[in-house]
Amino acid sequence: MSNDTRVTIALLDAIQDAFNRHDVDGILSYFAEDGEWLMARGPDPWEAKRLRGKQAIGEVLRARYAVIPDMRWVDMQHFIDAGGSRACSEWTVKGTPKEGAPLDWLGCDLWTFRDGRITKKDTYWKLIDG
Repeated sequence: MSNDTRVTIALLDAIQDAFNRHDVDGILSYFAEDGEWLMARGPDPWEAKRLRGKQAIGEVLRARYAVIPDMRWVDMQHFIDAGGSRACSEWTVKGTPKEGAPLDWLGCDLWTFRDGRITKKDTYWKLIDG
């Protein structure tokens, strides 16, 4: 990662690439030590499941990739705010869990950065029922 602290499309593409390679250590390298991930699902409708810190985020990612070994994000589009510290990534996530129906979900991540590192990843998705 460069020393530039502004969010760029290249940075967001690199983060996506790490997710698609299932490179958990690579993904975590983009997070601040105190970074958090608000997942799309969880016990509270206003917050879902909140992961705090690299260890918690890494554990969830490793478990997810073990269950969905072909998980990938496609059709990615990024938008960056004028201040350069917030961004949105729209995507479709696909994959086939070892047990269950294939994923084909439209979603987005709302990103917040500090000093070029992710401080918050807030994930949303739409589930289409057939």
